[in-house]
Amino acid sequence: MSESLDYRAAGVDLNTYEETMARLPPLMRRTFSPRVMEWKDGFAGLFRLDDQIGLLSRRYRDPIMVASTDGVGTKLKVAVATGRHGTVGIDLVAMSVNDCLCAGAEPLIFLDYVAMSRDDPALTAEIVKGISDGCIEAECSLIGGETAILPEFYQPGEYDLAGFCLGVVDRKQIVDGKDIRRGDKVIGLASSGLHSNGYSLARKIVERSGLALDARVEALGRTVGEELLAPTRIYTRPLKTIRRNYRVKKTIHGIAHITGGGLIDNPPRVLPEGLSIRLERGSWQIPPVFRWLQALGGVSDPEMFRVFNMGIGLVLIVAEYYADSIVRHLNQKAGVPAWIIGEVIPGGREVQWA
Repeated sequence: MSESLDYRAAGVDLNTYEETMARLPPLMRRTFSPRVMEWKDGFAGLFRLDDQIGLLSRRYRDPIMVASTDGVGTKLKVAVATGRHGTVGIDLVAMSVNDCLCAGAEPLIFLDYVAMSRDDPALTAEIVKGISDGCIEAECSLIGGETAILPEFYQPGEYDLAGFCLGVVDRKQIVDGKDIRRGDKVIGLASSGLHSNGYSLARKIVERSGLALDARVEALGRTVGEELLAPTRIYTRPLKTIRRNYRVKKTIHGIAHITGGGLIDNPPRVLPEGLSIRLERGSWQIPPVFRWLQALGGVSDPEMFRVFNMGIGLVLIVAEYYADSIVRHLNQKAGVPAWIIGEVIPGGREVQWA
């Protein structure tokens, strides 16, 4: 007679899973606003859409829900190789939240999905701590998620992440690109580095160079691993300061998150028919990591600008009259470097270069 089996023998230890689950609620609660409704032992998270608590109460006349989802991609390979997992959760939040911001939305809630081959309470807590850090920066609440233990699905020590953001915007405040017109200015907000795109190419370049992840590179001022794990910038607070000081629909006509596809493919997505964007080379500061990778891998300029963000993480298309003022505001009050990097011209929904 064969030996009897249980879940632990199959690769899932429920006692360890319970230990993991006990570590997560405090990390979630630190992101809560008064709009989160506690539901002890519930199967879903609850969030109050209208908030009538205190001076910062919110009421939506015609609320439209805005949703996005994303992951971190092969940047996780760098986290696993270096044993540093504390910031990839920030990347996870940023990739979805920044997409929601492009509609003019206020991020409200975030959900995560963490999958690994074997339950590891310390690792899961480290990852979720990073997710909660990202939610605090994004001013949204982590109200739920899923930790999936999938034996034999991932290599030992590896894991995958997915994130889901839900936001809201009043219908009349949706930023959908329809107001973009010839002569509008293109403002670029600085990225913090590679963000979470192009890592299959970046990792291949480093691998072929023979450099170790703990090798210090003078051009970068830190190790290869530190540079590759720099967390993605979250743009909630910079855009919030603009909403406080400008009438959004009158000033901001389009917003593009510069992710996969870079500055070539992303900005045209918000353009109406008959218009293009002309970007001016040299109008912003390109962080050293991009030129370092380009030289190390012999990558062409067109490929670099299509794969990586090249130092611009978010693009605003704004009315010409307000462009200089918004750039000053971003630099002086919002704490993010910004430049006028181009303008809207007649064309066929593409990026041209000056």
